[in-house]
Order: sequence, then structure tokens, then C-alpha cells
Amino acid sequence: MIIEQIYTNCLAQGAYYIESNGEVAIIDPLRETQSYIDKANKNKAKIKYIFETHFHADFVSGHVDLAKKTGATIVYGPGAETSYDIHSAKDNEVFQLGNISIKALHTPGHTLESTTYLLIDENGKNHAIFSGDTLFLGDVGRPDLAIKSDLTKEDLASMLFDSLRNKIMPLADDVIVYPAHGAGSACGKNLSKETVGTIGDQKRTNYALRADMTRAEFVEEVLDGIAPPPQYFAKNAMLNKTGYDTFESVLETGNIALSPEDFEALANHEEALVLDVRPQSEFIKSHIPNSIFIGLNGQFAPWVGALITDIKQPILLVTPEGKSAEAVTRLSRVGYDHTLGYLKGGIDGWLKAGKEVDTLESISAEEFAKHTNISELNILDVRKDGEYKSMHLDNAQHFALDFINEKMNEVSRDNTYYIYCAGGYRSVIAASILKSRGFHNLIDIAGGFGAIKKTDLPTTDFVCPSTL
Repeated sequence: MIIEQIYTNCLAQGAYYIESNGEVAIIDPLRETQSYIDKANKNKAKIKYIFETHFHADFVSGHVDLAKKTGATIVYGPGAETSYDIHSAKDNEVFQLGNISIKALHTPGHTLESTTYLLIDENGKNHAIFSGDTLFLGDVGRPDLAIKSDLTKEDLASMLFDSLRNKIMPLADDVIVYPAHGAGSACGKNLSKETVGTIGDQKRTNYALRADMTRAEFVEEVLDGIAPPPQYFAKNAMLNKTGYDTFESVLETGNIALSPEDFEALANHEEALVLDVRPQSEFIKSHIPNSIFIGLNGQFAPWVGALITDIKQPILLVTPEGKSAEAVTRLSRVGYDHTLGYLKGGIDGWLKAGKEVDTLESISAEEFAKHTNISELNILDVRKDGEYKSMHLDNAQHFALDFINEKMNEVSRDNTYYIYCAGGYRSVIAASILKSRGFHNLIDIAGGFGAIKKTDLPTTDFVCPSTL
């Protein structure tokens, strides 16, 4: 028996390759599927099943492409409805895979069709669960992503309470837990950095599995502090239900080298967004006017999904050399399939063609701290709500990057703004968006709050109201 977790840090997502006696199951595959096929072929095995734990909202799964290429059966949990052929598993239905078996445990709550897959080994022993977004390490899935007119997030949270206690907690403590996500995913609140655990560990450490917890307490705690879901979640879930263009076709049409002249023409006439995915230090020094920065060196795909509101937006890429295919691939993982091409020769080619560039002013935290009138400056803290509440610069205005499109009326083009995040990645994203909207008096604080804390600048710590 082979179990391999294939973890993608950008999405904080775990897919799984399971093999037994020449038969393979893939759980929650990524959009690009060739690696699974290559792995099975290398082992002279055949992909038999593609198990989906639920309709994913945070990425586009590769199940449809993989099934077309291999003839494997796509399996969803009870009640799943799609535009393509699937096997909708019954609760407790068992699927044979070589010498092992996989049992579908219907665990609604995160979504209605959410299903945990229990792997039973060659000796008939419960070995592991692939829990999807039902159970994470340290948390459970958010219950606000599958709301119908007659179903509230409280209803779903109550379902999740039952699923955990009736289907997962009765399993033996040594059963391994393989979740769909780890820290950094927006599918939960406080996910662990670890990506593999056990039922016993979770019973001891996961707040949602407390044995003495009442249903009402569970619902309240699970819903407390959940930020609104990113706007692309519903769009990705729909793609996963209805299908999508093949990954290969998206890569073929998107990974095209464009001369500066052709690039500029498409930008002007196709209403294409120019997306610069280089490191932020390079964007700061020189970039195409009105381009948006979201670097490949950070959580690229989730930020694209959160900030580019039209999933069908035509996109032109400015990439580091040799990184165009990677950029198109990572865009496709969250359903942004309309890349028109990338700038041949990068910014150097743009400059050689005599084209205009822009810059972003950036100063160190030490230089910023030399201001004698900090209290009179306009300072934007673009970190998440919890980060800001934990500690922030005195006089800093909270301007969370997640919701920058909704917050534009809170800033003025007449003011000069100093912008910081945690380490310098998000502040440059925010500055690029503001610049593209006509805000030109912007100064990035390099190194973000991590660098600011090393200065003598005054900060405000969060004080829990219960201690006052």
C-alpha cells in the first residue's frame, strides 16, 4: 500500500495518491493532472477512482480532466449534482482498491455533500481518514459556503457537530488524519502548520472535538471570527460542479510570448489586466504603468482570487524569465483561464522598446521612524483583521488588503499614504492596486510590521475586553 500526500503550499492544499496492488485512487487532485498519471504509469498501476471530498471553493480540482484521460470514476458524496458523469456514493458505501478498501462516510456541515473517506488496510483495520474540509488539524471547515435560502450557516454548523461526533470521533485514536488543507487556507480559522495527524491528537487539541462540548457551544465557537469568504470561492465551486476547459488548452493559449508592441496593443484593446508576478523588489524598481503586482513568491493564487473580481478577466503577464508556464498554471488552479500571453524579454525588453515605466517609492522602517510627526501621517495597515487587532502602529488606519476593492472610499487621492503589511509582500500589492486607481502619493514601508517592531515607534496592543 502506498499513500502519498501531494501538498501545494500556495493553496495550502493536500491532494492524495493511494495505490494498492496495481490500482490507484486520487483524492482531491489539482488542476494539472499529468503528474498523477506519470506516477501511476511508473508503478505500472491504473487510476481507478477519483474521490472528491466536496465541491471545492478555494481551487479548481483536476477531477474532470483526470477522468477523461484515464477512464477513472469520479466519486462524490451523497446528494452531489454535477454536469458530468459521477458516482454519487451512499453513506458507508465501500470501494475496493487492490487489497484495501475505502469507505465513504457522509459528513455534511462544511457543505452538504462533504464526505470523509476511511481507508481500511489489507488486514481490515481502519488505517486513515481523508477528511477534506470536515476536519482539519486544529480546526474544522467553515460552515458558511453552501447556504441555500432555507439553510443557514447555523444549520450547517449543527450538521457538522453531528458529523464529527457520529462519524469521526468514534474512530480509534491511532487512525491517521489526512486533511485537505493546512495553515494559510481560508477554509478554516486556525489551521495547524502540520499536514498529518491522528484522531487521538485532534481529540486532545482541537477545540471543536471537546467531548463535553454542547451543540450550542460548538455552533457559537465555529462561527465566531469567520471572515467573509473570498469572492472567487462561489465561482470555483461552480466550475467544480459544471466542468471547465482542459488544463492543456489553457496552458497552450496562455503561455505565449508577446513582443512589447503586441503586449501593449492587447493591453489597450482587449481591456486586459497587466499582472506583474515578479518579486516585489523588482516591481518597486520598475514596472509597467497601471500594472498590478501579485508575486509568485507569495500566496499568489489565493490573492489573485481575492482581488481580481472577474474570473473571466483577460490577463497579460510580466514574469521572471522562465516562469510564464508556472504563472499560467497557478492562475488556472483558481479558475483564471483567460491569460493572453506574457511579455517577451520582461521589463528589459519593454525598456529596450522605448516604453514607459513607473516606480514605487519604498523606504526602510528605520528611515520611516526618523519622522518627527508620525502621529500626523496617513498610515495604512493592510494586514488581516486578526493581525491588526493583535498589534499595530499607533495612528495606523486598518485597510485590509482582502477587502481593498470595497474600501476605496475610505482613502483620498489628495493624501500621501505610508503602507505596511507583515513583511512587505501585501503592502506592494495594495500600493499597486491604489496606483492603478489614481492614487500616486504612496510610500511602501519595506519589511513591514516585522521591521517596524524593531524600531522605537509606538504600537497599540490588543487588550481582551474580558480583562478590563
